[in-house]
Amino acid sequence: MSSHNPRHRDLDALFNDEDDTLKQKFSELLAQYDYDFNRGDIVKGKIMMADNNVAYVEIHAKTAAILPRKEYAYTRDENENKVFESLAPGTEMEFYILREEDEDGQITLSRRRVFMAQSWNELQKLADSDEVIDCTVSAVVKGGLLVDVQGLRGFVPSSHLRLRTPMEQAVGQTLPFKILSLDPVRNNIILSHRKVMAERLAEQRRDLFKDLEEGHVIEGEVVRLTDFGAFIDLGGIDGLLPLSQMSWRWVEHPSDILKVGEKTKVEVIGIDKDKQRVSLSIKSQFPDPWVEVVKALGLNQKVEGTVTRIKHFGAFVEVFPGVEALLPSRDINDHTNQTGEKIEVGSKIETYIVKFNPEERRISLSFTQLSEHQADQMRQYAAQNAASDNG
Repeated sequence: MSSHNPRHRDLDALFNDEDDTLKQKFSELLAQYDYDFNRGDIVKGKIMMADNNVAYVEIHAKTAAILPRKEYAYTRDENENKVFESLAPGTEMEFYILREEDEDGQITLSRRRVFMAQSWNELQKLADSDEVIDCTVSAVVKGGLLVDVQGLRGFVPSSHLRLRTPMEQAVGQTLPFKILSLDPVRNNIILSHRKVMAERLAEQRRDLFKDLEEGHVIEGEVVRLTDFGAFIDLGGIDGLLPLSQMSWRWVEHPSDILKVGEKTKVEVIGIDKDKQRVSLSIKSQFPDPWVEVVKALGLNQKVEGTVTRIKHFGAFVEVFPGVEALLPSRDINDHTNQTGEKIEVGSKIETYIVKFNPEERRISLSFTQLSEHQADQMRQYAAQNAASDNG
């Protein structure tokens, strides 16, 4: 018991020996207020009265303790301008001992510190259990965002954000976070949005891979184009759509037929669950034109087509939807020398099929038709090769 406290004076100095009964009663009354109040203690108290700047609280001390207005912990749902109007006489709550007794025996309390202590305790439990906590973004600062964490201020480094919009647009939004570190002494809370999104994405990927099967046709969003293909977001998994699987027609670059952000239907043609890779196709959803071209075209047949691309060894001509044939460069040069016509991409030309091998997906063209003898030889040669392959 603290000897400096005036309420702890020797009762024998106040009462005569014959006043034992009175002394006992007074001792019992004084015992009701016989507490040690130390800074940092949490005590229960009852509001006696309040004005605009301070409230007086009964905590069984020698005198009423004071609660400064700024130390009242109002909740986020309360109007700050009406803080003390809610403190009706008789209201009971817990308080934090902010300052011990001064020379007048008066103790200063804080309700705000109780609120903060409760928040820190709750946040520690959330951190220990790695729980997701929803926080409202309050401001953009250098290096990241400030957020409201149950009445406390937290910081989210920009490296731990996964936003699809600029940080400024996040102010006022409520986003999910996980706690990276807590330091009550320094009043420091570090959170991560990236960790939550990464875990959710991993969960989506697991669920998607569990249900995904080859042959499924799924609508996805084009998220990235490269020289070798496009990446399609399937709802948590980015599948690869190779250039060769985009169309039965020749595609020079994915940007010729796709745009980032657009939706497209793709078929799953390959799954590697160990590496979490998915191969996709668009053209597999449509009939193979090489199957149909056998019914429509034949050797030595005259065809009209459109030049789709030109290489040093010849020009590719679309002679059937999705089917290209090669017109060798020597034929192009001979034709240009004889007629003066220049063959360019987009030119419509009439040629003859001089080699027809749909099984190997090859057709050769010429401006000169084969003789009947040459055509018969080509047919016999093709039949022999077919028989050899079957044998």
